[in-house]
Amino acid sequence: MKDTIWIKKGRFTPLAILLMLALPLTTSVICLCFGRMNVPVGEVLTALRTALTGGSAANVQNYSIVINLRLPRILMAIIVGAGLTCAGNTFQSLFSNPLATPDILGVTSGTCVGAILAIILSCSILETQLIALVFGLASVCFTLKIAGKNDGRSMVYLVLAGTIASSLFNAVGSLLKYTADPQDKLPEITYWLMGSFTSASYQKILIGCPLIIAGIAVIYLLRWRLNILSLSDDEARASGISIKQTRMLFILASTLITASAVSMCGQVGWIGLLIPHCARMLVGSNNRYVVPVSLSLGASFMILIDTLSRTISIIELPLSILTAIIGAPVFISLLNKTRSNLR
Repeated sequence: MKDTIWIKKGRFTPLAILLMLALPLTTSVICLCFGRMNVPVGEVLTALRTALTGGSAANVQNYSIVINLRLPRILMAIIVGAGLTCAGNTFQSLFSNPLATPDILGVTSGTCVGAILAIILSCSILETQLIALVFGLASVCFTLKIAGKNDGRSMVYLVLAGTIASSLFNAVGSLLKYTADPQDKLPEITYWLMGSFTSASYQKILIGCPLIIAGIAVIYLLRWRLNILSLSDDEARASGISIKQTRMLFILASTLITASAVSMCGQVGWIGLLIPHCARMLVGSNNRYVVPVSLSLGASFMILIDTLSRTISIIELPLSILTAIIGAPVFISLLNKTRSNLR
């Protein structure tokens, strides 16, 4: 790969590293200022410094808005955005399919069934998150069981098994929604499924964050192997790595990320599909560079989406609606640009 402003001599340039770190941090500080009540940047920085040092807040109202209300949402947006983008890029590389998404193995459908069941049973927010996470992991186990051990066409069987599992869990979810109380539970279920950071809290982050960070760490440290797995099976075997074990490790890491993210905030579409393509436009298709750039772009994009969801209207808009409204036109423009480059 030839040298660019991003990469020189096979490494990120200092400017690229600075931009990747500064983008989500700057976006977070700016977005902490906006909401139903705007807070000046100086007050935001003062509140953050007070929270870090443990001092007493001069302006209690602004401190409470920034630290107790907006900061948990920003932190969750960073974690979820980076995680779903990382999982999306992993599946696109594993399946050599630019349209692959983090829920390709049925993990999202299983997680949603667990959340719907928890809401019907009137469980607390934390209990809902835990139950949803367990169901998400169970759905992937179910998918792997259906796929069986087929070395020759294992990836094809895996995708087919994921489609079957998604259909089955979607049917179970629809049945649970059909039996839910239409006055009380059904609206809550519907709103949760559309995705929101409304219930974000430090406690919820502590439950879901470790699994997402662990999944991201595995993918980041082994990201160079994604380049090998995108080759044909014969070429990948010639590199000396265990194809089956490596694929399974990436699948499990991505599953942990997706299940944890969905259990915290519901369904959030387009992030895992769109952002990896934007990263490849900047640094090429080498996953050594795509993964770090995707993490930065995904976190920043999710922060912006959450800020728009709580500021663009009197009522808070669900995340999946905004990601679709913004993501679809952007993806269409990317397709048109790619088509024009191929001519």
